[in-house]
Amino acid sequence: MRELHYQDAEYATFVKSLNRKAIPDTSLSDTVSEIINLVKQDGDKALVAFTQKFDHITLGQNQLFVTDAELNAAQESVSQAVKDAIAATLENIQAFAKKSLRSNWQFTNNQGAEVGERFLPYDRVGVYVPGGKAPLVSTALMTAAFAQAANVPSILAATPVNSEGIVNPNLLYALQASGVTEILKVGGAQGIAAMALGTQSVTAVEKIFGPGNRFVVEAKRQMVGAVAIDLLPGPSEILVIADETATPAFIAADLLAQAEHGGDSVVGFVTNSAALWNSVKTEMSLQLKDLSRKEYLEKVINDGTFCVIVESLDDAVDICNAFAPEHLSLIVEDEENILNRIKTAGAIYVGNFSAVAVGDFLAGPSHTLPTGGSGKSFSGIRADQFQRRTSIVRMDKQSVQRSEKFVNTFAEIEGLDAHGASVSIRANWSE
Repeated sequence: MRELHYQDAEYATFVKSLNRKAIPDTSLSDTVSEIINLVKQDGDKALVAFTQKFDHITLGQNQLFVTDAELNAAQESVSQAVKDAIAATLENIQAFAKKSLRSNWQFTNNQGAEVGERFLPYDRVGVYVPGGKAPLVSTALMTAAFAQAANVPSILAATPVNSEGIVNPNLLYALQASGVTEILKVGGAQGIAAMALGTQSVTAVEKIFGPGNRFVVEAKRQMVGAVAIDLLPGPSEILVIADETATPAFIAADLLAQAEHGGDSVVGFVTNSAALWNSVKTEMSLQLKDLSRKEYLEKVINDGTFCVIVESLDDAVDICNAFAPEHLSLIVEDEENILNRIKTAGAIYVGNFSAVAVGDFLAGPSHTLPTGGSGKSFSGIRADQFQRRTSIVRMDKQSVQRSEKFVNTFAEIEGLDAHGASVSIRANWSE
């Protein structure tokens, strides 16, 4: 765990290092590029080979997709409590998503042309759901259910199989409840490549959504152009900004909850109160004893956790906007003032009782959020990202005539006389 006080000699250097850019290293780019090229070249054969290599599972080329029998078995095996939890989250997601869907509109401009925008759902999208050590049922909901709310007709999910060569039944149930129409049993960069490029058995999608490890994120980055992507959501991260009004037990619980993701997770705490930090550390030690994933938590706490004690909360705001956290927990007395100055956080949880885990599982906004500093450029998944935008222009002769002189001016400046002529021929046309 890294601890810095504003009076420490290395404080300024460390704070500067928190201003992140989501740029991959060369070796990662090369590795992912090789995987993509093999999928492009060998299709299903490459997917089978990579599943064997990385997941140590042998799938035949006719076993790459979840079957109806597997889906039916999942429906039967999932408990009512899980079904109720999934239904509650889906209800919140649908209500939240419909608020951000864009609607067609039009108006008449100064020259009399009718202009506007039309929004239609994509025909086919892909959602990536990480597998790893736990079935991320909530991620299925936080991606596919937004596509469902936007009325996307074809939703392909890609997720790796577990150590037994199957997809967890709870995850299957969640994907099906979220409107997914096909489920590919392939993860990693190869899963992204298959969705983007297509194979003998995988029909390519138009846009890819969802989080993943650094290989998945890099694959999405490299596939831009072949497909659109939502954002660059990698390993989980949290930043807590708090003052002496915060409850130490709550802060400790949120830090541990995000550390529970393990791997490359980043956990940060910024405060103007050294006494609060000492209380939080004590609480973390007490709470850690009773948690089942203690080994993952300890690794993240040791390797990926930092605390910065600042001179003032103004400094905390600057650190947050440079760091661009996936999740920000904001627990301060001057709540609205600080909140209004935060620009780059993926999601903000305001006040002592706003548990980040409620946002992870239930609240309604998607938990698929920008990480690694990419929050400076990207926002989290929204329903309107599943809509394709088209602009509409409709003109009559009068609106063309009112537009002619302005168009001809631009045409003359840019040396594009055919552009001007295409307007003038209409403006001067006689029936």
